[in-house]
Amino acid sequence: MRKLGTQLFEGNEVTDSEIANWKMLCERARAVTNARKIGETVTCGEVGAAIQTASGNVYTGICVDTACTLGICAERNAIFNMLTNGESEVAKIVCVMGEKVGGAPCGACRELLTQICGKRSSQVEILMDVNPMRVVTLKELCPEWWLEVS
Repeated sequence: MRKLGTQLFEGNEVTDSEIANWKMLCERARAVTNARKIGETVTCGEVGAAIQTASGNVYTGICVDTACTLGICAERNAIFNMLTNGESEVAKIVCVMGEKVGGAPCGACRELLTQICGKRSSQVEILMDVNPMRVVTLKELCPEWWLEVS
């Protein structure tokens, strides 16, 4: 686990541009949230996510919740948006829900990210919290991934 802010980040002080980048990703995720009911058993937009790729592009997604588990998390929605646009190298990911910023992706999102990122999982950063700012890698969330240990 690495901490940002006044803490050290990979042995170096965090730069203003790194903090600004995380803030921009949070703003992009928040910009797509718009909680609403779109059917008798379907809501969406309560959670927003933003993914930044290795090339610097940002893709967003929202959650869609249904009564029969056919919904999708905001993180996976953002992943599919990224894939639809021809990219697959995730660098950073953040999610927001109301005033809450950050948090660990669910198991399904972790698994999809790990399958897509593979050996790069130690380079994929996930914003866990903003106060204090805390970032972990995908590898830290999935230290013994089943495909690597089997």
